[in-house]
Amino acid sequence: MRKRLIAVILLALVAAPAPAFAPARQRKLPKPGWNMFSKSQDIELGKEYAKQVEQQYAVVKDTELTAYINRIGQRLVQKGRLDPYPFFFKVVHDDSINAFALPGGPMYVHTGLIKAADNEAQIAGVLAHELSHVVLRHGTNQASKAQFAQIGAMIGGALLGNGSLTGQLAQLGIGLGANSVLLKFSRGAESDADLRGAYTMARAGYNPVEMARFFEKLEAEAGGKTPKLVAIFTASHPNPGNRVKAIEDQLPYMPRGDYNASEGDLKKMQTAVARLGAAPKPKSAASQASGQAGGQGTASSPNAPKPANVPVSSRLKDYQGSGFSLSYPDNWQASSAQNSLTIAPAEGLVQGNVGYGIIVSAASPSSGKVNLDSDTRQLLQGMAQQNPGMQVVEESQRITVAGSPALVTKLKSQSPFAGNTEIDVVITVDRGSSLFYAVCVAPEADYSKFEPLYQQIVRSIRFQ
Repeated sequence: MRKRLIAVILLALVAAPAPAFAPARQRKLPKPGWNMFSKSQDIELGKEYAKQVEQQYAVVKDTELTAYINRIGQRLVQKGRLDPYPFFFKVVHDDSINAFALPGGPMYVHTGLIKAADNEAQIAGVLAHELSHVVLRHGTNQASKAQFAQIGAMIGGALLGNGSLTGQLAQLGIGLGANSVLLKFSRGAESDADLRGAYTMARAGYNPVEMARFFEKLEAEAGGKTPKLVAIFTASHPNPGNRVKAIEDQLPYMPRGDYNASEGDLKKMQTAVARLGAAPKPKSAASQASGQAGGQGTASSPNAPKPANVPVSSRLKDYQGSGFSLSYPDNWQASSAQNSLTIAPAEGLVQGNVGYGIIVSAASPSSGKVNLDSDTRQLLQGMAQQNPGMQVVEESQRITVAGSPALVTKLKSQSPFAGNTEIDVVITVDRGSSLFYAVCVAPEADYSKFEPLYQQIVRSIRFQ
């Protein structure tokens, strides 16, 4: 403990009457745990994943709003005396109440969080909590513990130049999905981030109790009328216990002050968020359950310009999934989320929608045993219900994939690229107790160019 803080505590004890009971014991500030990644690799991962995030979310271009969030973030970093990382803060147009930081420093704040905050200290609290996950290196710590043997070999390969870190992690099934070890933390990690974040807030001039109050407000709302807006946050930030009491117990040991820090007018910023209008809708749950296929066909889909060129490398690299493997171009990215795998070029992703690429997933029939014809029909019907205008171009035909019976069906739907329709070729495979499937996606005008590549990827599939 620093001498200045001890002096503050002693003065407070002299000025105040003796308490009726002994205060809670001071907790030591947590430090980063065991990690197979270096800090520079955390930073590299953050840069690579940030590219994916900004393909999937609508980054807000309002300079005043962005500058406001950056001022709060940089105040926490500098006055909170956090370890130096290349932190940056961006606002994304999403109504859910959330914020997340990637390893190495990139942070994304949802507009829903800004709207929901009662005061600036609550926004600062969420940012301080997320910054604490970064400096405590929780994401790569959890990844290291989850698959330490494979990650040791992976890091060695990455150092030798055998692919990007994110690509190597994707081969181990680690991406940026809702259940990723990089973003979904244990209660112990949450407790450590609360403590480190609270001290960071206090040093920066914010009331640290506001962080706990906001988190508990979200916990309460999760059981109320609008659980969807807070479900992502409460799912990835499990409550480690009574957060308010835990922080209040540590207040005597924190830097004291007026806690009146302000970097702008929150009400004005909330008005700026309101002017943005309706946030782009995320992919529907049915689309995600269908391997994220066809979400690009809804009326709420983005209308991005179609890229002039989508590079395809002739060099392939291997992906090892749960029970299967395949090969894909080494300049495309493989990312897993919600029990599905997306393989796509950066140019092929638009706010979470796939315009070029392959989505791979599996479904378990209620009967426990696959009926290839009826289960395929059910899958296609679910996709069509979520994508008005989707139509069958070619009826299902029987093929074989890696020795297993399969069907291939060609569909047409709306593309996320403005003024374009797309082809969705759905390949369903009977794996006994599960229906394995792949959806190959490209704009209709370009599909013939990508069809040989998609066929090559499907032919590379092997089941274990």
